[in-house]
Amino acid sequence: MPNIPQTILAKATQRGPDKSTCPSEIARELFPANWRKHMQEVRDAAVDLHKTGKVIITQKGQPVDVDNIKGPIRIKIN
Repeated sequence: MPNIPQTILAKATQRGPDKSTCPSEIARELFPANWRKHMQEVRDAAVDLHKTGKVIITQKGQPVDVDNIKGPIRIKIN
């Protein structure tokens, strides 16, 4: 089983603090054949990382209330 949080942190770190990554990029990297089925797992892992201060979840470039996410998100290293 791939380590989703580790992959999120690696991708966000690689992008640096000025750029973000989409959860679908993580899902496609880890589960290329059926990535859509794993999108919620990736989003949930990103929210957990956000709550521990390791990443920032944004929408339209602004931090978002992770308890009320609607629509597409981006993940940045904190």
